[in-house]
Amino acid sequence: MITVSLISLGCAKNLVDSEIMIGHLHQAGMRVVPEAEKADVVIVNTCSFIDSSKEESIGHILEVHQNRGMKKRRKEQKLIVAGCMSQRFSKDLSSSLNDEVDAFIGLDQVTKVAPIIAGLYAKERAAHAAPESFVTPRSTFIPDYDTPRFRLTPKHFAYVKIAEGCNHPCTFCIIPQIRGRHRSRTVESVVAEARQLVKEGVRELNLISQDTTFFGMDTWDERPNSRTPVDSSRGTALTTLLRQLNAIEGDFWIRLLYTHPAHWSDELIQTIAECPKVARYIDIPLQHISDHMLGLMQRETSSAYIRDLIKRIRTGIPGIAVRTTFIVGFPGETEADVDELCAFIRETKFERLGVFRYSQEEGTRAAKMEAQLPKNVKEARWHRTMALQKEIAAHVSQNYVGRTLKVLVEEPGVARGEADAPDIDGRVYVPRELPVGDFAEVRITGAQDYDLLALPAGVQPAEWKVAKQAQ
Repeated sequence: MITVSLISLGCAKNLVDSEIMIGHLHQAGMRVVPEAEKADVVIVNTCSFIDSSKEESIGHILEVHQNRGMKKRRKEQKLIVAGCMSQRFSKDLSSSLNDEVDAFIGLDQVTKVAPIIAGLYAKERAAHAAPESFVTPRSTFIPDYDTPRFRLTPKHFAYVKIAEGCNHPCTFCIIPQIRGRHRSRTVESVVAEARQLVKEGVRELNLISQDTTFFGMDTWDERPNSRTPVDSSRGTALTTLLRQLNAIEGDFWIRLLYTHPAHWSDELIQTIAECPKVARYIDIPLQHISDHMLGLMQRETSSAYIRDLIKRIRTGIPGIAVRTTFIVGFPGETEADVDELCAFIRETKFERLGVFRYSQEEGTRAAKMEAQLPKNVKEARWHRTMALQKEIAAHVSQNYVGRTLKVLVEEPGVARGEADAPDIDGRVYVPRELPVGDFAEVRITGAQDYDLLALPAGVQPAEWKVAKQAQ
């Protein structure tokens, strides 16, 4: 029996691809093991979003190669590079990693990984021959509800990829070139998968894609633009999906991640407000607020549009937590642009916020722009914006003290509220006795910057202290 170890890097969308590969390996009768040194085959599922992710991917590839060279019994170990970096750079990497890698597979080969492995063992690779590349130029694959998959997340939450690819022209982003045009699953397919996950005990469905709010719109006759109100009567839309997911029986959250601001609508706001299982949380990457920068980034939105949208979301969905991300240090960004961004952050007081330093990515239009900014300028602007957000986050967290929240217990002593997505947001520290994987009602007793402290609802700190001493 062939044993395989898989190293998954990058975002949740890449994690789903890893889960699909493992599902197909199990289906083919191969055994998956966590330790790379014990495997016949190691797959590194790479990320290629920004330079740091590429460096991390290369580092893991070289580490696997070095480790197998140090162990004589592992000299026959096969190394396969998969994922976004493979899809993007397989031709270049074939020559630079000629001795390290046995094969490259792309995004459309995640369901074909088992026969590819079998093929590597069926024939001897000639000395100094280039690694085999199975990468196809244009990615078209999208999973279905019955696609074999082995989840790598804890039992109580799952990622559900509702679409693949992206149609947006953002000048800083390489993703559309890697993952192809936007293509949505059917509502029926997503609901069937969600119903099975809830049946298995999943308490949180995290809906993901490159552009979640564009779900279903690629099936319409005419693509709407940011000025066209979303009307789901024209065909499938995210609103249709959310209402059907909300109708599934059970106690669980539905969390929206990766929503592009251009496709938000009053109908979507109303749908979220009317669906109690949809978490009062949205992830909406805005990237900037200056019209100057939004134009250079080709974000298909304006400062006025964004300000109005945030106002409409907060008015229409009481208690909503808004997460966003911004990019600083983009080519041509001025101090005035950063001042405007900081003023916007200060006045809007986002509940959750992250900032990226601009990365000059090969193949993007922004990479060819003049007025590229030096690293020290990017770093200074990142520190300025993050320091501001840290102050705001402390105030946001402090406002939770005294409130009762429903939380999902992640591990002993650690939980998340509706305002916290897995891996990227804050934590709620709770007593270790609360059962992992279940919801609990807790009362917030303290705050520490991005995190909260809590006790079971109805229990006073003094009572809990006495009970613990009695134990």
